[in-house]
Amino acid sequence: MSKNLSDLTGRKGIQENLFSKIGELSIQGDGSPSLDELDRLASEFLVGKANVYGTASFYDFLKPENKGKKVYVCNGSACLCAGTQEGLISDLKDKFKDEEIGHMTCLGRCHENGAFHYDGKNYSALDKNGFEAVFDGAGSNQDDYNVRSLGVPVLTAQFEGMEELAGILKAELNRDSADVLDEVKAAGVRGRGGAGFPMGLKWEFARKNESDLKFIICNADEGDPGAYSDRYLLEQRPHAVLFGMIIAGYSMKAEWGVLYIRAEYPEAFPIVESAIEDFRSSGLLGENINGKGFNFDFKIVPGQGSYICGEETALISSIEGQRPEVRVRPPFPAQKGLFNKPTIVNNVETLATVPYIMRHGGAAYEALGTSKSNGTKLVCLDSYFNNPGVYEVEMGTTLREVIDDLGGGFKEPVKAMHIGGPLGGIVPVSMIDELTVDFETFAEKGFMLGHASIVSIPESFSMMTYLVELMDFAAFESCGKCFPCRLGTKRAHEMLDKANTSSYRIDTELFDDLLHTLQIGSLCAHGGGIPLPVRNALQYFQEELEPYFTKEVTHV
Repeated sequence: MSKNLSDLTGRKGIQENLFSKIGELSIQGDGSPSLDELDRLASEFLVGKANVYGTASFYDFLKPENKGKKVYVCNGSACLCAGTQEGLISDLKDKFKDEEIGHMTCLGRCHENGAFHYDGKNYSALDKNGFEAVFDGAGSNQDDYNVRSLGVPVLTAQFEGMEELAGILKAELNRDSADVLDEVKAAGVRGRGGAGFPMGLKWEFARKNESDLKFIICNADEGDPGAYSDRYLLEQRPHAVLFGMIIAGYSMKAEWGVLYIRAEYPEAFPIVESAIEDFRSSGLLGENINGKGFNFDFKIVPGQGSYICGEETALISSIEGQRPEVRVRPPFPAQKGLFNKPTIVNNVETLATVPYIMRHGGAAYEALGTSKSNGTKLVCLDSYFNNPGVYEVEMGTTLREVIDDLGGGFKEPVKAMHIGGPLGGIVPVSMIDELTVDFETFAEKGFMLGHASIVSIPESFSMMTYLVELMDFAAFESCGKCFPCRLGTKRAHEMLDKANTSSYRIDTELFDDLLHTLQIGSLCAHGGGIPLPVRNALQYFQEELEPYFTKEVTHV
């Protein structure tokens, strides 16, 4: 059925996609489209009413429960550990009714905390006067964080101006597209969204699949609490991302670049739109761009609040206006993706490497970092560091250098770092000197580099409470497609929460079986990956967590 829906929702093309239209209705209304409006869209796109309603009711900012929300509080783990949000909610209750306060995860203000969204803008770390100014219409939503590179700046290099960038791009578009692809493959860039799959190989797969229409999608739905590197690139280096998408389109013979940008980053939209116009004014968008038949243009699709849309097949379903459920593979997106056409999905950071490769050559990029994890990586440090910010380091840089030399150490005692997002590893501070920033050493030590964001867990914060909140997040954000994830994450949250708030103790054998089922039975990395940080916590914080568990068989 989903194949037929993909064809139907693709009838009107990417510019008239169903998902964007549902989002527009939400903006025009009071936070959620009406049933009459959804019925009209169902008729317009020749799909069932239940399909359209099922889509709208999935997302945080479209579902009926969103009606009447006026302010949204960040509930990401960085703000949770910082302990700023309870006070913020209390202050907001002086201005809003309880039912007018919603949540967002995460606003990318992990370096400051106290984050909330109001009237289309994000705010964080406000003092009393700044807080009051927001609701008087004179508040500032500017934030400040460090940006620095250690070694060769690839992603943090200064923008050289549109004229020079356009000249490089025009030169590449005059080369044979196969040669351009070979340059990208030679660079050996591995996906920076967490999976680590070579970007050039992805493009080659799509190039080999003949089709009248192909897509390159920029996955800008970064939802990992603690990570704001995608936000940095979208707001401060958007031209690099767009450049990468055009080169991708040329290499794989795609005509459309789709930017799926999360609604939680509202400031990014006008900045990216302006950068797109820079490329258009330079004659680098539209039809027959290079005089040899290359057509390419951009479409921005705003997300509507769903962590699972960071998974590439769920993201594709989302753009089509279907519920963002993970798809079974094969077929892979490079074969049948958006509207059943060959599609490649790349992370923001991955695409932003392309200008450096085109300027200096694939071999120059390949020489950076380690033999297996080459290139550079952006690392995000939260507010527990003396120097919070986004730092670019070559792969293979020691974690100690990142924490002490760049981050300036911790402001107060920290017992662990959750690195790489919710599915990443919980690393005890005692292991800092055993890790380097690359895929291999993290995997060897039983962790995962992922997005390389760091959420600090202070000594004063209960690890059990952290696990409760982590599994609550996993259960809430599950797409529900497969039983292990849909039921397993919820059951794990119930067990952890019950043990944390009562005399109930979790049977260790039962809990291990549950984690094992999640790991091997889930359809995607959401359910399959969430056991990793839990097992890390149980291994390295056994003494702290032991009172909540028992080896005796209990009925639960």
